[in-house]
Amino acid sequence: MIGWNDYFFGLIIGATLLLSVLGLRLTAIMPGIDGWNKRFFRSFFIVLILNGCSSLADTAAYFYGTSTVIRFLQAPFCLLMVLPLTMLPVLLLHCCGENIRESRLLKAVTGLWIVYFCLVTCGLFTDAFFFVTPDRLARRGPWYPLMLLPVNGITVLNLAALIRRRKKLSYNVWRSFLISLLPMAVMIFVQLFVDVILLLGICYPLFALSMYSIITSDQIEQDMRYRQEILRQQTEIAHQRASVMVLQMRPHFIYNTMTSIYCLCSQDPEKAQQVVLDFTTYLRKNFTAVASAEPIPFTSELEHTRAYLAVEQAQHSKSLFVEYDTPHTFFRLPPLTLQPIVENAVKHGRDPGAGPLHISIRTRITASGSEITVSDNGRGYVPADDGEPHIALKNIRQRLAIMCGGNLTITPGDGGGTVVTVTIPSSASPKMNP
Repeated sequence: MIGWNDYFFGLIIGATLLLSVLGLRLTAIMPGIDGWNKRFFRSFFIVLILNGCSSLADTAAYFYGTSTVIRFLQAPFCLLMVLPLTMLPVLLLHCCGENIRESRLLKAVTGLWIVYFCLVTCGLFTDAFFFVTPDRLARRGPWYPLMLLPVNGITVLNLAALIRRRKKLSYNVWRSFLISLLPMAVMIFVQLFVDVILLLGICYPLFALSMYSIITSDQIEQDMRYRQEILRQQTEIAHQRASVMVLQMRPHFIYNTMTSIYCLCSQDPEKAQQVVLDFTTYLRKNFTAVASAEPIPFTSELEHTRAYLAVEQAQHSKSLFVEYDTPHTFFRLPPLTLQPIVENAVKHGRDPGAGPLHISIRTRITASGSEITVSDNGRGYVPADDGEPHIALKNIRQRLAIMCGGNLTITPGDGGGTVVTVTIPSSASPKMNP
C-alpha cells in the first residue's frame, strides 16, 4: 500500500530531477559562464539526475523487485547521495582562486569518500551496515552509524572550509554554499541516530537551487565588472578628450594675450603684471585639470574661469562684461566644466554689431543638489553652427554624467542669447568645509 511518505519521497525525487534538468539547460544557455564552470555545473547536475534516477529505481524495487535487487541498489543509492558533498569543495576552492590539485581540503575529502565507498561496498556482503527484510524493507544494521562517520567528516570539513573562506566570497555565493551545506550537515548527523532519509532527500532540491544562485550571482558579478570596465573606459576617454581640449588651446587667444601684455608693458605696467598673473593662473589650472581624474571643488573651477575671463577682459575691456552671483560654492564637479562653457559663450556669443557681451555666472542650491547657470546676451546657440562647440559641450555632458551623475542643458534666453544650466545631484557632492 502506498503511504504519504511514498508520495512525499516521489515529490522530492521529481523536484530534484526537474531542477537538475533545468540546471543543465541554464548552464548551456548562460553566456557568461566560462569553460571550467560549465563543466563543473554540468557534472554536478548530471550527478543530481543520477541521484534522482537511483532513488526512482530503489523505490520501484521496493514495490516490484526482490530483496537481492533492493540490497544491491542500496550501494549506488548511498554513493550518489554523498557524491554532491564531495564536489562542493572543488567549486569552493575554485571560487576562492585556490589551487585545487594541491589543496589539503580536497585530499582529506577524497580520503573520506574512499573510506565511505569501501564501507558501502562491504555492506553488500554483510548485514552489519544494512539489510533487507523479507517484506523488502531496508533496515539499519548495528554498524550503520560507522558507515556514516566519513560522510559526517566530509560535511564538517566543508562547513569549516566555507567559514574559513567566507571573506573571499561574495555574500550571495557564501550564502548559497551555506544553504546547500547546513541542512545536509544537520540531516546527516541526525541520521546517525534516527532514520530521517525522507528529510535528507529535501537537501537535493536545495543543492540544485544553491547552484542556480551561484550561477546567477557569478553572472551578475561578471556583468557588474563589465559595466564598471565600460564606465572606466568611458571616463578615461572623456578625460582624454578634455586633455586634448586643454592641449589644443586656441592659438590666436595665446597670441592676442601675449600681444596685449606687450602693449600694456609700456602703457600700464601694473595692469600688464595683473594680466600675466591671470594668464599664468589660467595656464596652471588648465594643465592641473589634465592630471585630475576626479571631481574638483567648485572654487577651483571658478578660479580657473575668473582667470580666463580676466585675460579676455584685458583685451576686450569695453565689449565684455561679467557678473558673478555664486553664494553656493561648497560642491564638486568634473574639471574643465565651467571654464569651457564660459569660453564657448565668449567665442560664439560676441557680436561686434550688437553691442557688448554680458555674461552672468550664478550658482544656487536646489532640492536635488547644486545648479550652475551661465547666461549671455549673445547671438544665441545655433545647433547648425560648426562642430567644435558641440563637441566640447558633448564632452562636458558626458563627463558630468559619468563622474557625478550630473546633467547639462542648453536653452535660449528670454531676451535672446543662451542659457547653459549644469545640475549636480547632492549625492555626488560631499559636504565640504567652507
